[in-house]
Amino acid sequence: MLRISGITQKFGGLVALNDVSLTFRRQDITGVIGPNGAGKTTLFNIVTGIYRQNLGTVHLDDKDISGFPPEKLAILGMVRTFQNVELFGQMTVLENVMVGLHTRSHSGILACAFKLPGHLKEERVVRERAMQWLDFVGIADLAQVEAANLPFGKGRLLEIARAMALEPRIILMDEPAAGLNSRETAELALFIRKVRESGITVALVEHDMELVMDVCDYIHVLNLGHKLAEGTPREIQENTEVISAYLGEG
Repeated sequence: MLRISGITQKFGGLVALNDVSLTFRRQDITGVIGPNGAGKTTLFNIVTGIYRQNLGTVHLDDKDISGFPPEKLAILGMVRTFQNVELFGQMTVLENVMVGLHTRSHSGILACAFKLPGHLKEERVVRERAMQWLDFVGIADLAQVEAANLPFGKGRLLEIARAMALEPRIILMDEPAAGLNSRETAELALFIRKVRESGITVALVEHDMELVMDVCDYIHVLNLGHKLAEGTPREIQENTEVISAYLGEG
């Protein structure tokens, strides 16, 4: 579904990525692992239009999306979450998800300002759909809580719910387990599988090896901007280069 071909990215004299090619199969959970500085987040930033690569291409299905801005990629069905939870803290949990849904609304400024019937109907639909996504991630009971008052793990789920509200075909998650405790990480694993079961392709950058090996169908390994290995979780666990570079000798 997603094909990254020959990506090279330089920042001054630093080569962050060097001729990296990866594929992400439809409705799989595909992991990208590697230590800090391997180029994982840089790769996601290129795929999602935050950076423009020096060389190489990115294809979504058969469409070359190289350099497309994030808002255009969202329309095409690609969304992304970030390492740090980014929420509208003074808005409620429900309102945070409604913001995502409003990108698909059709009411104009006048309809909103004068609260015309068409706008009011659309607003009800947006609210109902937002509640459905909160229920999907298991935090519907927190709908009226200000986002700033959420525990970190619940904030992570809210960020994912807001991304899911765009009804993507593929979601890129950048270190979703960062800052979570073991119970929250286990719940996250169940949720990631639930996302895949709903028909959505998942691309996952993550440092938590237990989570990666538990949920991923396939894994790409980066090292210092190069692709070191790829394969199933078992193949990666048994790869001597990966063991040496990432997982330790023991």
